[in-house]
Amino acid sequence: MATISPSISQHYDSPSFTLQTFIPPHARDAYIALRAFNLDVARVADATSNPTVGAMRMQFWRDAVSKALAGSPPKEPVALLLSQAALNLQTRTNNKSKLSKNWLHRIISTREAYLSNPPYPSLSALETYAENTYSTLLYLTLSALPLASITADHLASHIGKATGIAAVLRGLPLLAFPPPPNHHSNQGALGGSPFGGQRQGAVLLPLDVMAAAGVKEEEVLRQGAAAPGLRDAVFEVATRANDHLITAREMLKNLRAGQEAGHEFEHAEEQGMEREYGAQQTQTQWQDVEKAFGVLMPAVSTQMWLDKLQKADFDVFDTSLRRTDWRLPWKAYWAYNRRKL
Repeated sequence: MATISPSISQHYDSPSFTLQTFIPPHARDAYIALRAFNLDVARVADATSNPTVGAMRMQFWRDAVSKALAGSPPKEPVALLLSQAALNLQTRTNNKSKLSKNWLHRIISTREAYLSNPPYPSLSALETYAENTYSTLLYLTLSALPLASITADHLASHIGKATGIAAVLRGLPLLAFPPPPNHHSNQGALGGSPFGGQRQGAVLLPLDVMAAAGVKEEEVLRQGAAAPGLRDAVFEVATRANDHLITAREMLKNLRAGQEAGHEFEHAEEQGMEREYGAQQTQTQWQDVEKAFGVLMPAVSTQMWLDKLQKADFDVFDTSLRRTDWRLPWKAYWAYNRRKL
């Protein structure tokens, strides 16, 4: 199988690199391929400031995905990884399971829509962005196990939304005070002061939240963490991410007790879900959750970051938020063994 340097994952997406331990070995090639794909697509925005060039690169990825899943990938490392992962999945399942081209294209299209850093009109719009990127990445990983479970997908939806919202908060200093090009980190792991960038930045908080908190973009770009209302706005957005993790934990608690999950899955009937779930008994639902649990582990790293943000009094510019958390391996091990997020 084609390989990707572990240092790339460690540098740009340290939690995913750590959490791959909890993915079943037979699906780990797909896990690595999908996260390498996500990183490369996310980094397009940092590789160019020209929207036309950015759109061309996104079209390259659409074509690369289509060719990779058809078995004829371009000579590009991540496309080769995706192609091999798709082939392995089909071989393991006698062609009954495939990586979804529609889901991969959904990630590309959503990232493309935000290439020029347009504002999120509302907190709901930010949730939609997170669903179409981070939740969809988890759906793809579940399909690589393979597992088609409405319960697992529902949990993945909430965890992906929480992770995506937290990622936007984590990246706020980088976008407000951008460094020179090609210094992207999906972790927000910036070196030095967040005020060291030379390009004009943007404040990607939902406009309805900014209006309610009295946050003005120009004041954030001038004053950073001292901008009036900024911490209140960050608190509001972080609370929504935390709410999704609370919902996921409540669902797990109910399922462990042999009860229904207790929440409706709002995305179950969406076009492109491409699932044939079938009827699920509560016992089967818990069995599915146990099978899927390694894929759901981003909930642990996301909760840890949100807890650090709260400890920093919602100062999203606090330098402690940009350090790798050495506690993640043992906290993740504890959560996985106890099946608690």
